[in-house]
Amino acid sequence: MDAINPVAIELGPIQIYWYGLIIVASALIGLYLAVRESIRRGLPKDTFVDLLLIGFPVSVLFARAYYVFFNWEQYTENFFRVFAVWEGGLAMHGVLIGAVLTLVVFAYVRKHSFWQLADIMAPSLILAQAIGRWGNFINQEAHGGPVSRVFLEGLYVPDFIINQMYINGSYYHPTFLYESLWNFTGFIGLMLLRRVNLRRGELFLTYLLYYSIGRFFIEGLRTDSLMLTEHIRMAQVASLFLTLFAVGVMMYRRKKGHAHVRYLDNGSRANAIKRS
Repeated sequence: MDAINPVAIELGPIQIYWYGLIIVASALIGLYLAVRESIRRGLPKDTFVDLLLIGFPVSVLFARAYYVFFNWEQYTENFFRVFAVWEGGLAMHGVLIGAVLTLVVFAYVRKHSFWQLADIMAPSLILAQAIGRWGNFINQEAHGGPVSRVFLEGLYVPDFIINQMYINGSYYHPTFLYESLWNFTGFIGLMLLRRVNLRRGELFLTYLLYYSIGRFFIEGLRTDSLMLTEHIRMAQVASLFLTLFAVGVMMYRRKKGHAHVRYLDNGSRANAIKRS
């Protein structure tokens, strides 16, 4: 059983990897959804195009830096591998740091509400994460511990997934699939929550809460986690922090009266508290 070739296209000496194509596709699909929603919310149609042009490279930079920082021993003998992002190694929590920092600056400069932009972006983020995990699948990374083929067949997944989980003589937990399905379910949930008309900021905070809970438990199955110490996984620490952060900020904003505007509000009422 042959693994899927990570190279999608070869043009002479130029190789285009599935990993990169999947990441770019996930960003473009997320952009499409955000642009449509931003227009419905009365924002300029180029808002998220401009944000992506800045935020995408910044997020990739932070994602790679985060990964390399916790895996530095892999790059000490060949520093130039730090730039080989097509091999994988983009940490999602690094993406979040880069995306949020970019959004803070972008919202301030453009005089938009950070929370409104974050709410619009939340479903796009989690959908992009769901799609992006398939890049890990192609690279045979982000998997869990060894399992039997019988176990995988019991999950009723297609043979191409089972075959790709056969790595160096063993089958492994398809944790990329668990997280992809978790994130896709979260995407559907966030799209439905838009109709509930939550307070501004709470759609994004719900995303942080939902994603972090799933990531905490799925991370415990993985064998290639970034480690804070010998026994503590960095992603679980970050997920626990983000869970507490999301709940705490939600409660604080309600208590202090910073969450009067609701997601679907338009017009004078929203503008009066635009930066809340």
